[in-house]
Amino acid sequence: MNDLAVLARIDSFPYRHRLREVMSTPVLTAADSLTLSEAVHKMYEARVSSIVGVDGDGRAAGIFTERDLLRVLSNDGPSGLDASLAETMTKPVATVPADAFVYVALARMTRMGLRHLVVVDEDKRPLGMITGRALLKVRATEALVLGDSVESARGPDEMRSVINNLPKLAKGLLGEGVTARNIASVIALVLRDMTARAAELAELSLLDDGWGPAPARYAVLILGSGGRGESLLAFDQDNAIVHDGKPTDDAWYAELGKRINDTLHGAGIPFCDGGVMAREPKWRKSLDEWRDEVHHWVYSVENQTVMNCDIFFDFQAVWGDRALAEDLRVMAMDKASQSAFFLRYLAQNVAGMDGSIGLFGNFVTKQGRLNAKKFGLLPLVSAARMRAIRAHIPLTSTDERFAALKDAGALHEDDLRDFIEVREVVLKVMLEQQLADIAMGISPSARIDPKRFDKRTRARLAWAFKRLKTLKFVCGVAG
Repeated sequence: MNDLAVLARIDSFPYRHRLREVMSTPVLTAADSLTLSEAVHKMYEARVSSIVGVDGDGRAAGIFTERDLLRVLSNDGPSGLDASLAETMTKPVATVPADAFVYVALARMTRMGLRHLVVVDEDKRPLGMITGRALLKVRATEALVLGDSVESARGPDEMRSVINNLPKLAKGLLGEGVTARNIASVIALVLRDMTARAAELAELSLLDDGWGPAPARYAVLILGSGGRGESLLAFDQDNAIVHDGKPTDDAWYAELGKRINDTLHGAGIPFCDGGVMAREPKWRKSLDEWRDEVHHWVYSVENQTVMNCDIFFDFQAVWGDRALAEDLRVMAMDKASQSAFFLRYLAQNVAGMDGSIGLFGNFVTKQGRLNAKKFGLLPLVSAARMRAIRAHIPLTSTDERFAALKDAGALHEDDLRDFIEVREVVLKVMLEQQLADIAMGISPSARIDPKRFDKRTRARLAWAFKRLKTLKFVCGVAG
């Protein structure tokens, strides 16, 4: 694990851009049953240095490069060209999702000594290719190992090194002019990677300890801000499990959840005070049990229901069977959108989120601090979630939800712009406050001290809170 002391001076490009923006397309693919001779001919015609072998479902199974060709010819001579692609390609192939930030690809290629990295969709089907040449414009530094180091971590101690350096990363990116929204996305992706690695380690340890493999397919979910991709530096655990097993299988999933939560806690991601963790029976259920739970939420609405929905409906699968997780999403969205009473209750809850600005335009603080999450972020996030559920929009990011509403004609472009600007203003002051608190040895939180900011920033913050009041009406959640 490298010392990341240079984080304050890093090049921000890898943390601002995603692989879909820099990958080469289209990627050359072929059925892995193709002969090597035919595959090389395809490479020559396309003038590329690699070809991705795919299985019967179109998923990336391996990669064959010019180096592999030299290896085959050196070992077997021209007769080696009669072999199939499946017999000669390198497998499994290293892949990375299209929505990952560039730093993930850089770090993985550096750590694994790769010249090619296949960019894939959620079903592992190739979308594009990342090569070292394509990334020459990125000035890599030692800091780029941050994101990928999670994948190779052998336990919570190595994972903790990543968590400890997140403030340095955030400070460096902020100094480079990266938006607070993008910084929040980077932090959330690291937390997702941490949860996925904890799940992988937990599953392996269960095998080692004689528990056997999973009794049925399952998925580990990260909830709340981590699921939305909107985390700052005051985070804790919010995770859950959905599985396809029987009630008698719960012991295995309970042990899995416990090990995941213990690993994350040891890595520096605290236990959730509200118990929203996979080790708790309430957040560890079969698909049928989740169906009953969501039914109860949307037809027996109470304050606790709203709190649960604030966390649950933003989930993302980070480990396991993603198709099962999507089944859960479709089911939950269907049930929630059918309950007019539930949606009305959510709207009333958003309308009641107020109190940041006093009668005379001053900030309303408690012990000198204002809860920027409660009065600035939650109204936006909750309004986007409510509208997304009502419109059957499966996206979880707040910005993406608002953008989808605009595309559907349900939100004016000017209001979308202001939604995004309000969220950026609030996120930035929260992040700056958290970094200042950490520097003074204070635990980061959602509470900010308005007096510590300059006059211009305070004016922008006041504008954001006031504009938020009118945006509630735009969303149809006030009154």
